[in-house]
Order: sequence, then C-alpha cells, then structure tokens
Amino acid sequence: MSARLLLIGPPGAGKGTQAARLRDMLRVPAISTGDIFRQNVREETPLGVKAKAYMDAGDNVPDSLTNDLVRDRLEQADCASGFLLDGYPRTLDQVAYLDSFLAEHDTAMDVVVELVADPDVVVERLRQRALDQGRSDDDESVVRHRLEIYRQQTAPLIGVYEERGLLVKVDGIGEIDEVTGRIASALAERGVVVAG
Repeated sequence: MSARLLLIGPPGAGKGTQAARLRDMLRVPAISTGDIFRQNVREETPLGVKAKAYMDAGDNVPDSLTNDLVRDRLEQADCASGFLLDGYPRTLDQVAYLDSFLAEHDTAMDVVVELVADPDVVVERLRQRALDQGRSDDDESVVRHRLEIYRQQTAPLIGVYEERGLLVKVDGIGEIDEVTGRIASALAERGVVVAG
C-alpha cells in the first residue's frame, strides 16, 4: 500500500527518531528538508549552490527554492509508492505548492501526524540532549524562542490539515517504542497499515 504522510511537531518532540522508524515500517523514504538542503549543497547541484548562499548568510531558504528542492526529491523513483515528509511544508504557501504538486501526480496526502509535546518537557529534553552532545547553543531561552517560532508558523498549517480531516494528534512524550505504537495505531485507524 502506498502512504503519503507528513510528520509535524515542535523541536524536541522526537520527529527525527519517529521518522526513521516509520520509514522502515512503511517502507517509504523519509524526506527531511534539512537533509535535502545538505545533500544538494554537498553535491553542488544548481539548486544546492543557490541554497548555500542563503544558508551561509544565515537566512531561511525562500519558499520558491525550497519548493523546487522538494519537488526534485519527490519526483525521484523511490517516492512513487509513498513518502514521509519531515520539516515540509512549513508555510501556507508551501502547503499550496505541495497540494499542486500532488494534484499534478493525481494523488494526495493520506495522513498528517502531529506529535504533541508539553513545552516544558521539550525544553528539558533539548537541554539534556545538548548536555549529552556537548552543545552550548541550546540554552532554555533559545529553545523557548524556537518553540514560539514553531507555534507561530505551524499553527495555521495544523488548522488547514485539521479542516481537511487529515490530522491525527499523537502524544509525543514517553518511551520511543510507546510513541511509535501510538503513531502506528493512529495510522491504522486511518487505513495506513504499518508493518512490524
């Protein structure tokens, strides 16, 4: 069965961990915009060269360029039977672009999974991760700022997908296996069967 999914949630909610697990369970590629940017920059593709100029300046890569990079990735053969998006779309313009792309390919999103996490728990999780990885850039004020930006940017997207009946909310707090189990159950209720 094909599955086209979007995984959204605040920084520290465990999206990367769950995306890797869902990729293996659904046998579809997990597509992270960050990974796409890095791969194109590394390979010095024309799109990667453009993206690098923005990234080096500390600016967000504009929607138009992000859309082009995602389109290029989604048109690759391994995405024909489905995919899992992580980190895209992030804006309403990107939602509109993704809708248009999927319509061109006579398909649509199946499910949007929102990993819900209490901000205080997320702050502590990221603080611990920063300590474990020896990072000093994830102090509490920085993390709370990132959470606020996420809330401002993502709330409208959540509303759009909720109105379409595609959104499932899953508690992202708990043991990794527990959260994976919750996601698998939520997907099964939507007709997306997750292999063990």
